[in-house]
Amino acid sequence: MAALSPLELEVARLIISTLNLEGVVAEDIDPDAPLFGEGLGLDSIDALELALAISNTYGFQLRSDDTDNARIFASLRALSQHIEQRRTR
Repeated sequence: MAALSPLELEVARLIISTLNLEGVVAEDIDPDAPLFGEGLGLDSIDALELALAISNTYGFQLRSDDTDNARIFASLRALSQHIEQRRTR
């Protein structure tokens, strides 16, 4: 498993705190593992909560109708890269 970048670690901690993922340690999340289904096992409700937290934290919105959502939310690494490109704070 690859080491997490500072932003990936920050986003992992945001995911854990937003979704109350008890027993999950940010440093143990594989940055390339799927966030939904097998990986962290997130679902569509989790995606909505996470999108709101990202909006509040990083200053841009993730839209539910974005055709790129599967790519954006594919993994912690993909989500972190998307945030890095679009964040306003």
